[in-house]
Amino acid sequence: MGDVRVRNLDENVVLELKDRAKRNGRSLESELREILTEEARRPRIEWAERLQQFRDSLRAKYGAFPDSTPIIREERDRWS
Repeated sequence: MGDVRVRNLDENVVLELKDRAKRNGRSLESELREILTEEARRPRIEWAERLQQFRDSLRAKYGAFPDSTPIIREERDRWS
């Protein structure tokens, strides 16, 4: 695990983070870990949500596509 040190934070920011940690029943360190982890994962989660929306729009427009696995296997076996 890596360590990060942040210096020169505004005192009001620190107080707000401490209050937030207390409201969530966590230590300041645990709260900061949660915030940073959520932020680091946000782009991947947003990308996955956009992909799901795209899949849903394709399904709405064209319907569900059949599973092509049996066709692929049949073609593969035919060429073996």
